[in-house]
Amino acid sequence: MRLTSSAMRFAGLSLGLVFAASAAASDESQLIESINQYRNQPQRCAGQASSELPPLSADPRLVLSAASVGNLQQAMATAGYPMKNVQAISLSGPRDAPSAMKAIQESFCQIVLDPQFVDVGVSRQDREWRITLARPLLSGRLGDWQAEGQKLLAELNTARSRATQCGTQSFAATTPLTWNATLATAAETHSRSMANNNYFDHKDRDGRTPGDRAELAGYDFQQIGENIAAGQDSVSKVVDGWLASPGHCANLMNPQFRDLGAAYATDPKSDGGIYWTAMFGAQ
Repeated sequence: MRLTSSAMRFAGLSLGLVFAASAAASDESQLIESINQYRNQPQRCAGQASSELPPLSADPRLVLSAASVGNLQQAMATAGYPMKNVQAISLSGPRDAPSAMKAIQESFCQIVLDPQFVDVGVSRQDREWRITLARPLLSGRLGDWQAEGQKLLAELNTARSRATQCGTQSFAATTPLTWNATLATAAETHSRSMANNNYFDHKDRDGRTPGDRAELAGYDFQQIGENIAAGQDSVSKVVDGWLASPGHCANLMNPQFRDLGAAYATDPKSDGGIYWTAMFGAQ
């Protein structure tokens, strides 16, 4: 089996949609689903522990021919994908999606567990596979963190107003959350910390947990929860990602939570570019 990956250039790459049999198309979708299930659970990779990550969104612009030739960066431009960063994995030999996923876990876990990536495309031609992961440039159309936090509150309340399946858990429609300025301040502090220090984790660089941060901000809680995201440049993308992730979805649908504070922060030097934090609480 031949395995390669590239961050920018690829011998044997060009743009092109792959027109394959329905079985192959099913394998491609199955591989994306497997990658997202893998990201949805804490993993051990290259001797390090990774946290639960939101799922990648399938983007047809990232479906690149596994047997073509060219420049990866140019392919992104031709496809109309406003790329900030991109990584491609090439596999030669896997007969089906489970075999391809096994090869990815063994050789490319660091790529598929990289929190900076938010989109994915998979192509297959016989036993040649290409998995392309990317993060787009930020659109720059966001309001300030308070305004976007309020938008996040509105979208989360819309989600909570409907019965939802979060993985194997079923949640009935539940009561709306109320904006809490203290939690919002704690959320903004954590988003800023992740952006400025280039990390993605519920535990900050001083070892503080979400509960620690809520307590330090002055929020007297009975229960606390936190969702984080990176790379998505709109509230709707953030919420869609959380709803597709069982753990994040269960947090936002938890009927015991009553309060919410949310914020984003950006740093162009960071891997993720933009980092989101939503803190759920009950007093």
